[in-house]
Amino acid sequence: MTDSSLVCGTHEPLMAVYDAHGVSEAGLFDDITGFATRLCGTAIALVTLLDEGEQYFLGRTGTDLSGTPAEISFCRHAVIAGRAIEVTDAAGDPRFADNPLVTGPMGVRFYAGTPLVAEDGILGTLCVLDTRPRPDGLTPLQREGMAVLARAAMDRLADRRLARETGAAAQANRRQLADSELRFRTLADSMPQMVWSTRPDGFHDYYNARWYEFTGVPDGSTDGEGWNDMFHPDDQDRAWARWRHSLGTGDPYQIEYRLKHNDGTYRWVLGRAMALRDEQDRVVRWFGTCTDIHEQKLALEEREIISQELSHRIKNIFAVIAGLIQLAARNHPEFRGIANDLRERVMALGRAHDFVRPHSAQSRPSSQQDSLKGLLHELFAAYGEAGVSRVTVEGADMLIDDRSATPLSLLFHELATNAMKYGALSTATGGVTLAIAEADADMVTMRWTERGGPPARAPQGEGFGSQLIELSAVRQLGGRIDREWHEAGLVATVTIPLASLSRR
Repeated sequence: MTDSSLVCGTHEPLMAVYDAHGVSEAGLFDDITGFATRLCGTAIALVTLLDEGEQYFLGRTGTDLSGTPAEISFCRHAVIAGRAIEVTDAAGDPRFADNPLVTGPMGVRFYAGTPLVAEDGILGTLCVLDTRPRPDGLTPLQREGMAVLARAAMDRLADRRLARETGAAAQANRRQLADSELRFRTLADSMPQMVWSTRPDGFHDYYNARWYEFTGVPDGSTDGEGWNDMFHPDDQDRAWARWRHSLGTGDPYQIEYRLKHNDGTYRWVLGRAMALRDEQDRVVRWFGTCTDIHEQKLALEEREIISQELSHRIKNIFAVIAGLIQLAARNHPEFRGIANDLRERVMALGRAHDFVRPHSAQSRPSSQQDSLKGLLHELFAAYGEAGVSRVTVEGADMLIDDRSATPLSLLFHELATNAMKYGALSTATGGVTLAIAEADADMVTMRWTERGGPPARAPQGEGFGSQLIELSAVRQLGGRIDREWHEAGLVATVTIPLASLSRR
C-alpha cells in the first residue's frame, strides 16, 4: 500500500542520524520486522528512526512506505513516553482518530511500539500495526518478544557503527553472533520448559523467562551456584554430585529433583543438559532444560501403589489356590502326588508374578526385573543345596516382560521338576546347564543340558508335563522345543522369537 503524501523525502537532520549509524543497505532490518509480524500476528511491522520533522523506516514488512512526517507518527508518542505503548483502537482514540494513517489508505486501527533505546537517548521504535482493532492488545509473550527484537535492532545499529570502525570482517562476525543470540533467546523464551546455560566451568549465566516465572526469584539471583539453593534440601547433595560428575566427564546431565515453585511448594522437574564442544572436543558451553513433571510423577506413584495392591492380592490368590490343593491332598491321599505337582506349578507361577510385579518394595527381587537370567536364577534357587543352585545359567541375557514371564516359568519349572524326579537332579552329583544365545537377529535359543544323572529315556506317551511344556513353548511363546534322549542325560533345545520375550 503506497500513499505518496506520506512518503518521507530527503531530510538532512534525519539522514545525518541515519548515516551516523551506518545503515546504508536496504532490508537490513527486514528479518526483524518479518519476525515481528509473525510473532504478533499483524499485517505491518517497522523499525523506525525519528527526527524532529521526519520518521524514517529502516526496516519494513507489509508496506512500501519509506517514512512519514513526524507529526503524524504513532511512534513519536512511544518516544515521548519513553516506554512501550499500545493503541488498541486508533479510530476511537482522540489522539489518533483524525490521523491520516487512520483515515487514509493504510487504515491503521491497532499499534504497538517498543522504543529503541541508545546510550544517548531514544532513536525510534520497533512497532507493529494492523487494520483491525485488538481490544486485548498483545499477549505477555508477544510483548516480551517485541522487547527482545527491539534490543536486537539496537544491537544491530551499534554493530553497524562498530563495523565502520573495525572493518567488515568484525562486523560480519558480530552480526552472526547477534543473530544467533536473537534466535536463541527468542526460541528459549517461547519454550514451555525452563532453559538455562552455563560456562564450561559450570557457572550458570543465563536463564529464560520460564525459569523466573516458575521460581519467582529476581533476575540474576540464581547465577553461579545459586541455582542449587532452589532444590529441595533432600535433593541438593544428589543434584550437585550429578552435576559435578557431568562437568568432570562431559557426560550428559539428567536427574529428577524437586524445585521450589513461586508459591513456596516444591514440584518435581526433570533436569537435562548437554555439552556444546568445539573442534578440539573441548566443552565451550552447557545448555540445559528443566521440565515440570510433577503431575506425571504423582500419577506414576499412585499407579505404582495400585499396582502393588493388585499384585499383593494376586499373590494371595496363588497362596489360597496352593492351600486348597494341599487341603484336597490331605482328604484324598491317593491324589497326593498329582496335588503336590500342581501345587508346585502354582507356586512357580506365583514366583514368576512376584518377580515382574512385586507387591512391595520388600518383595522386589535383587535381580533386574526385565532380565531373563534374573527370572531363571529366582526360579532355580529352589533346586540347590547350601544356597547353591544345581542349575547353571550361562550365555547372553535377554529382556523379558510380564507377558512372557509366566510361560517361561512354567516351561523351566517343568523341566527342573522332571530332572528332580527322573533326571540329573535326582542324583547327588547331577546338574544342569542352561545356555542362552541369540540364534539370529530374531530368535533366541535356550539349550537345557543334563549331566551326571541316569540315562535319559523317552517317555511312553505324552503326559500332562509334556503337554504343559509344549503349551508354554509353542502356543504361548510361538517357539518350538526339541528333546534329545542321551545316555548322559536329556538335552532340550527351546527356540523362541525375541519379540515373544519382550514388547520392547
